[in-house]
This record gives sequence, C-alpha cells and structure tokens, in this order.
Amino acid sequence: MWAQREVYFLTFRSGNEMTREEIRDEIIDILQDIAPDEDLSGLDDKTTFRDQLEMDSMDFLDIVMELRKRYRIQIPEEDYPHLASMESTINYLEPVMKDMQRVS
Repeated sequence: MWAQREVYFLTFRSGNEMTREEIRDEIIDILQDIAPDEDLSGLDDKTTFRDQLEMDSMDFLDIVMELRKRYRIQIPEEDYPHLASMESTINYLEPVMKDMQRVS
C-alpha cells in the first residue's frame, strides 16, 4: 500500500518577490517539523539556532534537506555557516528565493 505524503510544487511569481517575512515563516515551518517540541515563539533572529534550540548537526542537515525538497535549493556545504541564525539564513536565502513560492 502506498504511504500518503505531502507533495510540494515549485512555482514562480511574476513580479511579486517572496518577502523576508515569508522566508522566515518557511524556516519556522521547517524548524517546527524538525523540532516539534521546541517553543519557537521567542526565537531571536540574531542568535544562532544552536544557542537557542536543542539541535544537533543532523537536525541542521534536515533544514538543508527540507529546503532542497521544498524549493530545490542546493546549498553547498561551504555555505552552511550562512544558515547559523534566522537573520543570516534569511539574508542568504532572500536572493535565491525571491521568485519562488511553495504550493502544497
């Protein structure tokens, strides 16, 4: 029997860039999937995820893999330090995701 799973489609917006807030919401959604027991309501955008959340290196790789799955974004390993905090992650992803939208 086939397991039910969500399928995401990548679409492109015409002239309507994905905002920083939308990118932040996507990262929050990914973090909630990876660490469902974490309280993300008080997340400080400038503090590293590792200093705020109970995350190990495998959880971090899950973030990278989820971005690849949802948006087909390839993040080279040498760019991983750019994903240390919410602010640095948004700064890194903003030019990459500006014309993208996830549709579920």
